Parts: sequence; C-alpha cells; structure tokens
Amino acid sequence: MLTLKQINENKDEVIARLLVKNFDAKELVEKVLNLDNERKLIQGKLDSMLAEQKALSKEIGVMFKQGKANEADEAKQKVTNIKEDSKQIAQRMVEVEKELHDTLLKIPNLPHSSVPEGKSADDNIEVRAGGKVPTLHQNAKPHWELAKDFDIIDFELGVKITGSGFPVYKGKGAKLQRALINFFLEENIAAGYREFMPPLMVNEDSAYGTGQLPDKDGQMYHAVADNFYLIPTAEVPVTNVFRDVILNATDFPIKLTAYTPCFRREAGSYGKDVRGLNRLHQFDKVEIVQVQHPDKSYQSLDEMVGHVEGILKKLELPYRIVRLCGGDMSFTSALTYDFEVYSAAQQKWLEVSSVSNFESFQANRLKLRFREEGEKRNQLAHTLNGSSLALPRILAALLENYQDENGINIPKALQPFCGFDRI
Repeated sequence: MLTLKQINENKDEVIARLLVKNFDAKELVEKVLNLDNERKLIQGKLDSMLAEQKALSKEIGVMFKQGKANEADEAKQKVTNIKEDSKQIAQRMVEVEKELHDTLLKIPNLPHSSVPEGKSADDNIEVRAGGKVPTLHQNAKPHWELAKDFDIIDFELGVKITGSGFPVYKGKGAKLQRALINFFLEENIAAGYREFMPPLMVNEDSAYGTGQLPDKDGQMYHAVADNFYLIPTAEVPVTNVFRDVILNATDFPIKLTAYTPCFRREAGSYGKDVRGLNRLHQFDKVEIVQVQHPDKSYQSLDEMVGHVEGILKKLELPYRIVRLCGGDMSFTSALTYDFEVYSAAQQKWLEVSSVSNFESFQANRLKLRFREEGEKRNQLAHTLNGSSLALPRILAALLENYQDENGINIPKALQPFCGFDRI
C-alpha cells in the first residue's frame, strides 16, 4: 500500500508512474487526497472541541466555588452538547478513515524507474539467457504423454478424485517431485535462508497484508465458514511472520525459505496452453523471502536473481531471464524478473519463477517497521520474494528435455536426492 506521504508529496509522479502499469490512478489519487483533507479537518475540529470541553470543565468547578450555580449549570449543559456533537463527528472520522484505507488498498505499487513500458508479456525485455536447447529424437513427446507412458503422473485420476488441475504423482514421478523439493530447499539453506514450514491457510488480515486481497479476491480458494484462504504461495504466510513487528536495522538481511503446496483457482484458464503441468489448481513450490533495509533491497534482488539462476544451471535447463514490463507486472511489485525454461517438446518457453522487490508496499500494509540504532523514529522495511522454484513446469521441462527413445534421464544434481538416474 502506498503511504499518504507518497501521494501527498508526489501526486503527479504517482499518477504518471502508475500509467507505466497501464493503470489510471487519477480518480483514486484525487479521492485519497480529498478524504485525507476531510480527515485532517475533522481531526482539527475534534481537537478544538476537546480543548473547549476541558476548559469549560475547569471553569465549572470555579463557578460553583464562587456561587455561580446558574452559570455552572449552563456550562455543564454546553459540555454535554459538545460531547454529543463529538460522538457524531468521531463517527464520521471512523467512516472517512475506513473509506480512505479502502481506497488506498485499490492503488497498485509504483513501478521502479527501470521498468519498461508495455502492455503484455510480448513487451518484456530479455536480460540474459543460458543453457543449451537439446535436440530431441524424432518421436519425442510432450510431458503429458510421457507421464502416461511411464505411469508417473495421472491426470485423469486427479480429475476423478478432485477435478481438472489436480494431478496425482505416482512411483518415480512422486519421488522425483519430492527430490526436486528437497534439492531446492537444500540449495536455499546453503545460501543462508532459514527454512520455515508455515500453515497452508491464512486469515483475511494475512491475505491483505501481502496484497492478495482485494486484488486477487476470487482467484483464491476461500473456506467461507472460517473465513480462511488457501495460500496461493508461501510468500503469504512467510511474509506475514513479520506483520506488526518492529525490527532493528542490525537484523537485516532476514532470509527465509519454505516449501508448500499452492492453491490457485485460475478462473478462466483453458485451452492447449494449460495442458498437463502447464497450469494447475494445486502445485508445489519452494519460495524464498527476504526482509531488507531499503538502501540494500535492490542489491538483495540481484542476489536472489543470481541464486535462482544458479539452480537452473545445476539442472542444466535452457533458461532466460526477462524484466517484466509495466503491463505484465503484479499489483504489488515494484520490479520483477521472470525466469523461463525452454520446453523442447512443446517448443515454447515456460515461466518457472518470478523474483520481485515490493519495496515498502507490503511493509506498509503489514506495519513491518525497523529502527536504526540510536534513533527513535521507525521506518518501513522492504520485502522481496521469489520462486526457488515452482515445480510443475520445471518437472515438465525435465521430462521433455531429458527424454530419449527409451526413457527419461535424471540430471546429475538430482540423482542423489531421488536415488535413481533414469525413468
């Protein structure tokens, strides 16, 4: 959430920068400023009424001592009237503050100055690429056919048990999935990330804290009876560890990692681009999260990008890194790098990770602050997160790129984790 200070001091800049995200914020910004002005006027009036009430209360005692009972009774009535008026004005203050807060929640984060203009993924900018695209044999198959041939993923059984987008992993497919999870976690831990195992459901405050609500309302699975939400990513519970927390500057950087299943409704998703593992309603993902000093958050972003790139190099998958344009960025992000791996059988790039800096946007919602040594004033921290990594499309690329005429080879880096070198 943007701060009132950001909007009050840089109104035109806020509107201009959000146009890079193809978001016209003019009406919402004007509404915020008008509500903030009304809030200040109401607060001034309440302060004035409270001061008058205190002054009259002191005078009443003096009047009674001086035998001025009539004047004292009139003053008492005036105090009563002020209290009644104050209640009505205070109620309006509550309404204005709620409307102001709800309006602020609708305004996206400002994109970083390096974010290119654009409307869709076609306008993203490739930063660099690595790995070698394999040359497959003549009868190479997409992963959903390989999964059926070798009985390692059963999509039809998932439909029977739950519905489309809920695959069942079997035998070596399940073991390979578990191996990937352990490999990713161990890589993250070796890089200084502390492992957490968070809940898979969060309350409404947590969903608001990281920006899933109200922006993604309808895209999350909602357990209505308890008002809990199934997490779309471990970013939500892990970042909320620091909701309503005041840190010391010496605590930075804070680095956490977590494996969780993730749940996304993906309403409206259909067609050939969502076949097999390409888009699921339930999938596994290992996440990395950092809480960092504002002066060092972009240094941390570069470090996180390098870390994810290192994992893809160890898997020997062809990859590319793209800087997202404004129109392809999330509501909460200030700058995002996407990682894509090349699927040789499908002959297309598959997104497997997003690494983002949210600057103070999430921290303002979370009330996540820190204090410099020797200072009393609190500041907002910066939060970052990245997929390290999302499993479905990584697994799809591994199955397709490592296939030969008689089976599927396992990358050397994964063999110690799964206990076999071939399917």
